[in-house]
Amino acid sequence: MAADVRESGPGGEPGGSGNAGMDPAFLALERELTIFLRRARASSGEMAREVHPDLEPAAYGLLGRLERTGPQRATDLAAFIGVGKATMSRQLRGLEQLGLVAREPDPVDGRASLLRLTEEGRERFRVVRDARRERYIRKLADWDRLEVAELARLLGQLNERSGD
Repeated sequence: MAADVRESGPGGEPGGSGNAGMDPAFLALERELTIFLRRARASSGEMAREVHPDLEPAAYGLLGRLERTGPQRATDLAAFIGVGKATMSRQLRGLEQLGLVAREPDPVDGRASLLRLTEEGRERFRVVRDARRERYIRKLADWDRLEVAELARLLGQLNERSGD
């Protein structure tokens, strides 16, 4: 399962111009993450449309966060996702208009509100999430379970460091 660290051609790919002296392992990591992220963005768009045809792809992740954590303040969601208040407000407004998210008073601070999934939002998200999980299981069916666990561990470690 080791990454292919052979040099490739020009154009910013490993081995191309501007990569002299770079560690081939890091170049391979960059290449593989770039491909993975491109595919993840495309997949996120597809999943968002499956939840609702008018759902923004970027807002799909908010549904997952609310499903995992329960009600949260908009500021906490923005901090977790790593976006500004204006972007978060726009995405949440869209989710509310689609009937996927609702606001409720924060019991700790009556001036603030919490966002939660509506029953419709929860059900639509779960159907799409479960289908996505089944795709992962099928794609990785021939992997050793320890490899899957190691990949999850390493991605978790990368995600932790990406928040810095």
